Amino acid sequence: MTLALKVNGKSHDVEAEPDTPLIYVLRNDLALNSPRFGCGLAQCGSCTVLIDGKPALSCVTAAGRAAGADIVTLEGLGSPDRLHPLKQAFIAEQAAQCGYCTPGIIMRALDLLTRNPHPREQDLREALAGNLCRCGAHDRVIRAVLRAARVMEKGP
Repeated sequence: MTLALKVNGKSHDVEAEPDTPLIYVLRNDLALNSPRFGCGLAQCGSCTVLIDGKPALSCVTAAGRAAGADIVTLEGLGSPDRLHPLKQAFIAEQAAQCGYCTPGIIMRALDLLTRNPHPREQDLREALAGNLCRCGAHDRVIRAVLRAARVMEKGP
């Protein structure tokens, strides 16, 4: 079956069954490797993407459910020559250790900053609670997101 997906602002027609997990379509058919397969059970957050502006776990989201929606992955934030403020802040704060969880954390943080441009540390910890980091970079992640919030508040 052909599914029409809009990912990072571009339209794609992919051959996939509607119940195929979205992560497989993103990674295997569209070569977007930022959504990471962690647990496959919606428990780690590594596969987080935004669907119509809301966080979704692509390992348990059927590709057919995402058809017609606006899907954003980490690759859709900024460009290599103009990094998104969250990406810049993660680099500046050295917030990624192994980096496996980072894309999902950034997507969840973007959702929070969109809804709450002035989060408190506790707001961040609650919003990111579903994104597991085995390396223990939590404090640097919090600093990075707070840094990005200040930059995003000022605008381009």
